[in-house]
Amino acid sequence: MSSMLHLYQRFVTYLAVLGAVTALGIGTSWAKHYLFPLVGAQGTTAVRVGFSALLLLLLWRPWRWQLSRTDLRAVMLYGAMLGATNLTFYMSLRTLPFGLAVAIEFSGPLLMAVLSSRRAIDFVWVALAVVGLGVLLPLGGMNGSTLDPTGVAYALAAATFWALYIVFGKRVGHLHAGHSVSLGLVAAAVVVVPVGVVHAGTALLSPYVLLVGVGVAAVSSAIPISLEMMALKRLPKEAFGIMISMEPAVAALLALVLLGEVLSFNQWLAIGLIMSASMGTAMTAKRQVQGKAAAQEAVVA
Repeated sequence: MSSMLHLYQRFVTYLAVLGAVTALGIGTSWAKHYLFPLVGAQGTTAVRVGFSALLLLLLWRPWRWQLSRTDLRAVMLYGAMLGATNLTFYMSLRTLPFGLAVAIEFSGPLLMAVLSSRRAIDFVWVALAVVGLGVLLPLGGMNGSTLDPTGVAYALAAATFWALYIVFGKRVGHLHAGHSVSLGLVAAAVVVVPVGVVHAGTALLSPYVLLVGVGVAAVSSAIPISLEMMALKRLPKEAFGIMISMEPAVAALLALVLLGEVLSFNQWLAIGLIMSASMGTAMTAKRQVQGKAAAQEAVVA
């Protein structure tokens, strides 16, 4: 009976990760379809991040916890990188298909994971990611890519900011997740809301924009973050990383259904290569952790 319960809990946890990835994809697709034409990528980012910050402030009430000056500075940097990631990613969506923008953005955390490892197998994952990006990126027209260079540049900027977000996120890892995420989103809003206001002006105050913005914020931020936090409590970090690696494919499928964005065979191949690199990195990290644990047990014995 206990083994059946364990399997059921693990299944529900995997569904939670899939639900988080799907909700994020749906929310972003809605944002691109309904908000981009009205307030642009900058205004959309402001509405999404601003309302996400408000929703999570109400949900977690971070003022209940004490925060040192050092931790506050770390949270502000973490949040600033989160805001910059959102802004540059949404800017890339103006000219790039959703699934491809996500795949390019994945190169940031993938590079961080590989740089933190010393295993030879990780060069295989680097090679897969490089080949995948090589298929996508408009490298002087040599690979036949038709992607907009400006959109690609914004997606690569988002990848860079995502990598920095991970670096600064580790500095607040000792805080409660609800505490750091809610305050981080406030800092992100401070970064992106002024940009959205300058670009879209009073259009941001349209009742329609505000209503859709709340829905986008709930579906693409509040729900995924809550589901991911639940999953992280029950899943090993490496298994969670493997599951999250589905995001480019899920984004591409949702964009096909909701936005009519059709990808070529080469573009699907590139997504597959980058996903494989991400999954491989997560699996390698798992074996590395297990190897360290076994070595420590041997020393103790």
